[in-house]
Amino acid sequence: MKNLEVAEIFRDVAKILEIKGENVFRIRAYERGAQNIEALTEGLESYIKADKLTDIPGIGKDLAGEIKEFSKTGKIKVYENLKKTLPKGLLELLNIPSVGPKTVKLLSEELKITNLEALEEAIKNNKLKGVFGIKEKTIENILKGIQVLKRGKERMTLAQATFVAQEFVNALEKLPEVKKISAAGSLRRQKETVRDIDILVISDEPKKIMGAFTRLPLVKDILVEGETKASVRTSDDVQVDCRVVTQKSFGAALLYFTGSKNFNIKIRQIAIKMGLKVNEYGVFREERLVAGRAEGEIFKLLGMGYIEPEMREDTGEIELAQEFSLPKLIEQKDLKGDLHAHSLWSDGGNTISEMADAAKKLGYYYIAVADHSRSLKIARGLSIADLKKKKREIDKINKSLKNFRILFGTEVDIDTLGNIDYPDSVLKGFDVVVGAIHSGFRQSSQQLTRRMLKACKNKYVHILAHPTGRLWGTRDAYGIDLEEVFNAARGTNTHLEINAFPNRLDLNALHCRKAKEMKVKLAINTDSHTTEQLLSMKFGIAVARRGWLAKEDVINTLPLEKLLKVLKK
Repeated sequence: MKNLEVAEIFRDVAKILEIKGENVFRIRAYERGAQNIEALTEGLESYIKADKLTDIPGIGKDLAGEIKEFSKTGKIKVYENLKKTLPKGLLELLNIPSVGPKTVKLLSEELKITNLEALEEAIKNNKLKGVFGIKEKTIENILKGIQVLKRGKERMTLAQATFVAQEFVNALEKLPEVKKISAAGSLRRQKETVRDIDILVISDEPKKIMGAFTRLPLVKDILVEGETKASVRTSDDVQVDCRVVTQKSFGAALLYFTGSKNFNIKIRQIAIKMGLKVNEYGVFREERLVAGRAEGEIFKLLGMGYIEPEMREDTGEIELAQEFSLPKLIEQKDLKGDLHAHSLWSDGGNTISEMADAAKKLGYYYIAVADHSRSLKIARGLSIADLKKKKREIDKINKSLKNFRILFGTEVDIDTLGNIDYPDSVLKGFDVVVGAIHSGFRQSSQQLTRRMLKACKNKYVHILAHPTGRLWGTRDAYGIDLEEVFNAARGTNTHLEINAFPNRLDLNALHCRKAKEMKVKLAINTDSHTTEQLLSMKFGIAVARRGWLAKEDVINTLPLEKLLKVLKK
């Protein structure tokens, strides 16, 4: 849990420093520290024990000291002192997309607005219009941003939920009384965002499990504590429910508490027609238990194939299961490489060699190091002269590698007119060109779509990155006409990305199903800026599975030589 708490504190420190007009490099240090801590797959405690905090990219001596301070005291003095310099509630305003530090400072000083409620009230009473040059469109964007912020508070990203659930599971499975344990609910269905967490346990001693669960160090408040069920709230205000069931009912309980609601209703309707009753305790014929130990036996009894948890939304999967014609969903082991990663050449935290070594350890055969192009100066985009140096470095490293290849790539900016940052004479030298929109998000849907269509027509652009621009809790997807883009992509042999970075997951599952239907091939990439972030691929796989994608729908399941042929336009 310390990972999420420390990351949030570092991000708040950066925001306060920005309001106060402090050194930009200090601000960026805290922002980068927060981002890289969120991407860790291990708890900060393990880094502290091994005295390896500074091995985390972006964590220097000062930030490492602050992490240790938090581990010992639960507070960071720098943060506590900075908070005292601002009115309470002002930080929350900075979390609103489209509201920057200058605006927050002016709202506070001129209109005495220091919290979200006061801002909403001021907008309602038309107090912002005309102030500081604020126009109607700006006010509209602030209102939209407030809604995005509120939604972000209500739900966690899949990555956050996975991290929290794993901490509970790791703690509970050490108990000798626990025979089996599993997450359920929307987390098990791998939804892109999760409201709360459900955990199921098989045990013959439920009281001991309940007692241990409610007294874990992660728990802040006990909401309910019964003999077989308890609900708690963590220090991050995440609700976690734990239920203890018997071995003979575990499959039925897992099926029921995994959901979705509509899926469960349809399953029960099918059972009723067969003279059966399905609930969380099992499948019954009259009063006799006929199935319940495992999900598989329940599906078999109902005359259908096993339905993967990610598909259980009642959107046609039950009917296909009854015909035993469900698609074989993609698995992480099917991937041969990652086609979108960054290095120290632009805004990454590791060298090309380190990124390649990490990718090899994951069982990959290739990685495309696609650093930012020259116009994205905030991300230290590469000049043409830098590209030549980077290419020489890649060539040198590749000579020392066996059964692995570093692909010379770029994440090239698609400007507001749809033009590509580098000229064709430069683009043709890359193995992989990933096109992306990084500005002009407030253009009309037609303008944004035209930009994407023009990029598709460029013979050197292979992949469109994070196509809808969504950042969970920060920025809604922009209004692009994806169906039109899919049509263009299919006609030009351009591929769209499922960006596995936890705050993006863009494309989403519905987009994936549409792409599959329209015969558009996708790439699942991590957009990694550190070696740790390569592990976020599992979240992209989750999206793909929820989108019913099979191995053949994704280009980076291909061996290198076939991939390079497929990329040619």
